[in-house]
Amino acid sequence: MENLNLIDTFSEFKELKNIDRATMMSVLEDVFRSLLARKYGSDENFDIIVNIDKGDFEIWRNREVVEDTDLEDPNTQIPLSEAKKIDEDYEVGEEVSDEVKLHDFGRRAILALRQHLTTRILDLEKNNIYMKYKDRIGDIVTGEVYQVWKREILILDDDGNELILPKSEQIPSDHFRKGDTIRAVVIKVEMKSNTPYIILSRTSPVFLERLFELEVPEIFDGLITIKKIVRVPGERAKVAVESYDERIDPVGACVGMKGSRIHGIVRELRNENIDVINYTSNLQLYISRALSPAKISSLKLFDDEKRVEIYLKPSEVSFAIGKGGLNIKLASQLTGFEIDVYREPDSEDEEDVNLEEFVDEIDGWIIDELKAIGCDTAKSVLRLSLADLVKRTDLEEETIAEVINVLKSEFE
Repeated sequence: MENLNLIDTFSEFKELKNIDRATMMSVLEDVFRSLLARKYGSDENFDIIVNIDKGDFEIWRNREVVEDTDLEDPNTQIPLSEAKKIDEDYEVGEEVSDEVKLHDFGRRAILALRQHLTTRILDLEKNNIYMKYKDRIGDIVTGEVYQVWKREILILDDDGNELILPKSEQIPSDHFRKGDTIRAVVIKVEMKSNTPYIILSRTSPVFLERLFELEVPEIFDGLITIKKIVRVPGERAKVAVESYDERIDPVGACVGMKGSRIHGIVRELRNENIDVINYTSNLQLYISRALSPAKISSLKLFDDEKRVEIYLKPSEVSFAIGKGGLNIKLASQLTGFEIDVYREPDSEDEEDVNLEEFVDEIDGWIIDELKAIGCDTAKSVLRLSLADLVKRTDLEEETIAEVINVLKSEFE
């Protein structure tokens, strides 16, 4: 029963799914040979038979029979008198194979062997996990939330491997509990203190790109290409797409019938507003599309400065800027141009009043909130409905109603 101490280690080894049988056998034999080399000075004349399934092994030493007086190396040679104790028929020059028992090594050596074996197994497993996920950077993985901490979430994949989702890579409105199923993209894999760290992200543009590949077969098949993605996680994203088949409308294919395809993506991203834009090499047209839903009257391109001046009707300015300036910010990131927005002058603007003139009646922070959505004059505010103003700003309905009354009184 001297092998009993190692059977548990063999059983643990069998359970590791990321290690193939050939590698397992090689590691086990290597560990045993290092022990033999330390005890006998060489392991070349030993045969090692490992049975992983039974958790058992045998070690056989091969020695040449020599005359008792000619014995020089007890490890590779055996005296004739000793050989005949094994079998009377042995003659000088023949080879004797006898089994080496584990207890011959001593208790301390056996414990060291088991510890060495366990360490090699764990190191091999860690390295295999590292290599597995190194090849999966940019892929979506699904796992179960195992532990939620303040700065990160610990996730277990189907094989029980530990994955990390840092707080900085979570959508602001994400809220997970232990046991929840979670999807994210692998963005970084590294080794720290011989332990693999697999970092996931739900805020990366790559996550949104992979979700489109899952939901839109034309993207997965390569008929539609995603040219660029920019996003403010949980708030808004813009996706530029291009079709290699004239018969396929890339925007329509991505959105799906009645939004069927994009709805699942929006739900996964916590209701993130996604604008899908048809890519074009025509810069003016591309910039116009990027500022959707605003309708541009005209624009002036300064290609050398990577800057563009946009002219819009007053009623379109707030649409171009978007809530909190998100629309114009993302359009700038998508096109690579700095975008300056200007109102087209009209007859009505001659009678308009700047919001700063109402500072005695309207709080400064309210004026700043209105200016953030492109409303810096009284009439630019009044052109929008109460519902639009509530939707585009963080102001209460009662506050906006009071502002509208103040502004209306100016023109009555």
